[in-house]
Amino acid sequence: MDLTSLTNHSLVVLWVELASLLIVARLLGSLAARIGQPSVVGELVAGLLLGPSVLGQLWPTGFHWFLPAGRLQGSLLLTVTALALVLVLVVIGADTDLGLIASLGRAAGLVSVLSLAVPFAVGFAGGELLPASLLGSHPNRGVFALLVAGCVCVSSLPVVAKVISGLGAVRRNFGQLALAAGTANDIFGFLVVALATGLVGAAAASSSQLPLALGGLAVLVILAFTVGQRVVDALLRQARRQGPNVVASLAVCLIAALVMAAATQAVGVEGALGGFLAGVVLARSRFGQGDALQLLTRLSNAFLAPLYFATAGLRVHLSQLSPGPVLISFVALTLAAALSKFLGAALGGRAARLGWRESAALGIGLNGRGALQVIIATAGLSIGVFSPAAYTVMILLSIVTSVATPPLLRLVVKDWAGSHEERQRLDKEDQLDRNVIVRNQRMLLPSRGSPNSLTAAEVMDCAWPEESGVTILSIGEDEHGNAPDTTVASHVFEPRRVERRHISSEHVLDSILAEAKLGYGVIGLGAAEHPGPDHLLSSVVDDLLAASPIPLLVVRRARQPDQILPPAFSRALVAVTGTAAARAGQEVAYNISRHLGTAISVAHVVTRPPGAGPLEARDVAPTGDDSPPGGESVPTGEGHPVRGEPGPAVPGGEPLAARSAIGTGEGVLREAESLARELGVEPQVLVRHGQSAGPEIVTAAQEAQADLVVMGATVRLVEGRPFLGHTVEHVLAHTDATVVVVVLPDPTTPAMTAERAAAAAS
Repeated sequence: MDLTSLTNHSLVVLWVELASLLIVARLLGSLAARIGQPSVVGELVAGLLLGPSVLGQLWPTGFHWFLPAGRLQGSLLLTVTALALVLVLVVIGADTDLGLIASLGRAAGLVSVLSLAVPFAVGFAGGELLPASLLGSHPNRGVFALLVAGCVCVSSLPVVAKVISGLGAVRRNFGQLALAAGTANDIFGFLVVALATGLVGAAAASSSQLPLALGGLAVLVILAFTVGQRVVDALLRQARRQGPNVVASLAVCLIAALVMAAATQAVGVEGALGGFLAGVVLARSRFGQGDALQLLTRLSNAFLAPLYFATAGLRVHLSQLSPGPVLISFVALTLAAALSKFLGAALGGRAARLGWRESAALGIGLNGRGALQVIIATAGLSIGVFSPAAYTVMILLSIVTSVATPPLLRLVVKDWAGSHEERQRLDKEDQLDRNVIVRNQRMLLPSRGSPNSLTAAEVMDCAWPEESGVTILSIGEDEHGNAPDTTVASHVFEPRRVERRHISSEHVLDSILAEAKLGYGVIGLGAAEHPGPDHLLSSVVDDLLAASPIPLLVVRRARQPDQILPPAFSRALVAVTGTAAARAGQEVAYNISRHLGTAISVAHVVTRPPGAGPLEARDVAPTGDDSPPGGESVPTGEGHPVRGEPGPAVPGGEPLAARSAIGTGEGVLREAESLARELGVEPQVLVRHGQSAGPEIVTAAQEAQADLVVMGATVRLVEGRPFLGHTVEHVLAHTDATVVVVVLPDPTTPAMTAERAAAAAS
């Protein structure tokens, strides 16, 4: 392209084209979404309205100004839309879970294979029988039939995902199977495009071009998931070395997409496939920032996808469907595509021993078409295998089948909750999403090989879901220059994904903080046995308490046992206060109980001012009528115990503050019991009364014979030093049980302020 030939008029027309396509595509896409249709349907219709079928018929003069016949204008618009397609496919690739098919096993394999094989056979046979008027300027019946079969057989993952998510069924069994099969369909669709373009290139040049193209693609895929993955990981890691940096991560995403597109185009395959591969590689990196891909997704939804699909619709000319062979071909092919896709997917479901309802839902859901059909049809048109009439047939086929999918799928899944096992899985996923700290996030364990850090490993392994990976950082060297042995900690975490690395004794704090910024949910730490008078837990742990932007789990193991690892905890006491930190502590304790069978006691302390009467300790039901007297309810996990003055009298002679504290305490205990039962734990509920919460927690642990005490705290900086509250510090100093303190960062620290600023900027 000669840039000097870009006249003012050419640029004006380009901007008008882009603005018009985007406005109409967004309006019709939103309208389609409101009536339960995939937005891609409205976006394709937008192009149809602005193309020769409608605008060209109603206002020929304006249409020819809007879409001039000159090659320059066409190349400008097609260049923009080619870029849009590459970036759209980055988003699709990022949503593609290659592990999903493997994780769903036999069912996913059968549904994927049969949902492709049956309609592919029907489509290929149809391609051989369709009239010659549908062939393009470079007729090749074999390649034509291959592309027709691709349009008929492949589902469009974005459309399937949109339909499934619109029903709120993404995590349902049939939803996961549909997405897994949709992933396989997407990959197969790109292989069809690669094979077709390679065949046409071989016919146009030499017979050696096809193996060159397919061999080059195979090498490129291997390089993408090996060398390319390492390069992307390194770049994304560098991008967030100072914390969240959405702009830098987004730049890495764009560079990877463009490099991969250029590479795939260079080997003779459609460049859009490079964007797809780039998206898969980017999503596989654990150093990626979700905000960057989310930003690209928003850009795609708002601008790139509507522009690309509307431009695709510009090429549709309804006059091609005038009564005759083309119209008959459209009707017959659409019916064949819908029925064969339903039959193939449903047969796959039944072969996998799924119920008829699940199988029918898969057959209907996988009839969602759109993005892949546009890509395949566009490729067929550009290489001269499809005529404009054939292109029109394929685009309209995808629109009609996609429009029919949502209402039919709603009808099949209406009032269907799924199996008991499925509901249990969904409840667990919902629980993890609502948790404060125990979520499906990677864990970080800095360790010198001490018993406390090994106990921290055991606690984390019991509390966190098996899907959470872990990185173990061995710290420092012994007198012989050897790094601490973290083999035992690695064995504790089996069969999780465990990564082990070493950091030297110099700059330990900076190294741990730098690693923590790379996408972890929690740092597990073992407290020092003898921290010294100037430290709360140890010098490194204290510094991390003050500076960490993510939660910490600090463990001080029991003083009596001398084994490498303590025995399974038999009884645990967890302090509850109604705060987020206390909730985090409960999540850890209840998951340990569920994993090990540990008996749980839930303790809430009501403090009373001096002289308020004798102290009592009773087991009570939080909803019972025999609520004990008391003063002010105090958070046991953070801050100073508050000793309030007695409030005004109420009937019965009890201070109003005491009544309020009792009511608040009962609410806190009800919430704690509810969370425990959600996780399958039946706790014993204790209410303690005393002038200070710390001693009451220690006494309650002794009386319950607890070998584990779990507490939550929010760290505060007092004169530059971390402060966890008098209650936590008293328990750490005086109980003989293993103590686990779940520490949430202070939201006012510089680290958290920077984290929030970066999130706001994204």
